[in-house]
Amino acid sequence: MSLWVDLHRPRSLDDLHYHQDLSARLRALASSDDFPHMLFYGPSGAGKKTRIACTLKELFGKGAERIKIDQRVFLTPSKRKLDVNIVQSNFHIEITPSEVGNYDRVVIQEILKEIAQTQQVDVSARHRFKVVVINEADTLTRDAQAALRRTMEKYMSNMRIILCANSTSKLIAPIKSRCLLIRVAAPTETEMKLVLDFVAKRQGFGIDPEAAQEIVQDSGGNLRKAILVFEALKMQSPSLTGPLSIAKPDWETYCHKVADMIIQEQSPERVMQVRAKLYELLSHCIPPTIILKTIADRVVDKVDESLKADIMHWAAIYEVRMRVGNKKIFHLEAWVIKVMSLYKHFCFDIDMDAFD
Repeated sequence: MSLWVDLHRPRSLDDLHYHQDLSARLRALASSDDFPHMLFYGPSGAGKKTRIACTLKELFGKGAERIKIDQRVFLTPSKRKLDVNIVQSNFHIEITPSEVGNYDRVVIQEILKEIAQTQQVDVSARHRFKVVVINEADTLTRDAQAALRRTMEKYMSNMRIILCANSTSKLIAPIKSRCLLIRVAAPTETEMKLVLDFVAKRQGFGIDPEAAQEIVQDSGGNLRKAILVFEALKMQSPSLTGPLSIAKPDWETYCHKVADMIIQEQSPERVMQVRAKLYELLSHCIPPTIILKTIADRVVDKVDESLKADIMHWAAIYEVRMRVGNKKIFHLEAWVIKVMSLYKHFCFDIDMDAFD
């Protein structure tokens, strides 16, 4: 049995509940003879992949929905084997090259050359090109992005590329300049309530407005999270009445504990304790940028107003350094020490003022 987030996912551009202007624009692009390379970007849970799937259906019809999942093996120059899962139909192929880390360039080159050098075999297809969808494009290495740029120039006649990313800041300028940028913003609270109400009606019940408001506020603009939480709460309490107890993920609770440790004590011993917890979060595959953001948000909630801007300023600086560097723990730990220093100086100044 499918989860509600999959069961009630829109299948066409007409079924989408929000950003109607964007849907109309995509519909016009799909019907034109000059379909460009595209870059969909926006926060998690905003509906980027859903819009890409709907655009593919608008381009090629129902055939784009008949997909199969294959596992392909790629060989690196050093003869190392890379296993990559590929979702494909007769009209498109979907890959996530970042799954193989620093070897993503090999996957990009092999897949794109193969697709670009084959003609569209389905005579009923509305367009003569194939589409390659690349997920998590903002996590591609510089080498992979350079290889992607060259392929986009060379094989435009047989292939179109659709990139899906959370942010454009990590993509090189030549790629962005060759794509039509499509920003998929997070839905508003009103739009999210409409979607929750739609899901509830499809499931044969109604949702209390107060319960919907709590779910929407907890999700922070992530519609996928909102629907998953909605289903989980419905399974726990079919009536969905009274104050809702929305459970936080374990990693989020753990990050909050780390933030509390930073505020409670500022010492070398506490730095080592925090480092151990950061290592544990990283070992459980929590992305370092998510760790930094979650801890920073919690710290900002607990400190004086005069410190908030400095803490977020340094969080932004160390996030950039994490993207450039290799050892994520170094930059996380450096940010923790910086925050401890700022907070200790602030507390010291308050004590001196009280003494005066």
